[in-house]
Amino acid sequence: MKVLLLNGSANRNGNTFTALSEIAKQLENNGVESEIMQLGNKPVRGCIACGQCRTKQLGQCVFDDDICNRIVEKLNEADAFIVGSPVYYGQPNGAVLAVLQRAFFSGANVQNKPAAAVAICRRGGASAAYQTMNMIFEMTNMPLVTSQYWNIAYGQTPGEAAQDTEGMQTMRTLADNMAWLLKKIHAEGTPDYPEREAWQPMNFIR
Repeated sequence: MKVLLLNGSANRNGNTFTALSEIAKQLENNGVESEIMQLGNKPVRGCIACGQCRTKQLGQCVFDDDICNRIVEKLNEADAFIVGSPVYYGQPNGAVLAVLQRAFFSGANVQNKPAAAVAICRRGGASAAYQTMNMIFEMTNMPLVTSQYWNIAYGQTPGEAAQDTEGMQTMRTLADNMAWLLKKIHAEGTPDYPEREAWQPMNFIR
């Protein structure tokens, strides 16, 4: 079992990395492998709604000049997913939202994989950013993994979040819950996922 953790901060070793590293260490303590993938600081495209990923059944975004399709590949291999982001104006980093929207829409294999979001902030806006990231999981049949509190930690200068003792405990509890759920899902080999009805989309403007 393997959990993919995406550091949605341009700062490779900042507070988002601190929180995700705490999760990764606790997953390892539970016998679950993990990988922290860095979003990095290179340009990331937003979705232009061209639809070619769907019409051509590419299984990835038609634009292959940024990190998006590497995330798709990692998501397809992983058994679970956690995304972390700093809070900008009460929202997640715009780059992480842009790349996740493209990755999920273009065909990443995510259904039934447990997921969680982590928000890091200096002072406020974390709960709104946290909710925003969770919404994509709720639309793609990904079980949300909870903790003892919202998955939030506080810090400004790099590494300062390690001093948020409750925040770090929240990260460890999240990891414990993620490991527990993964072990339950895979306890008897091939998971017995629920059968789902065919999607019946309905537009309100006709």
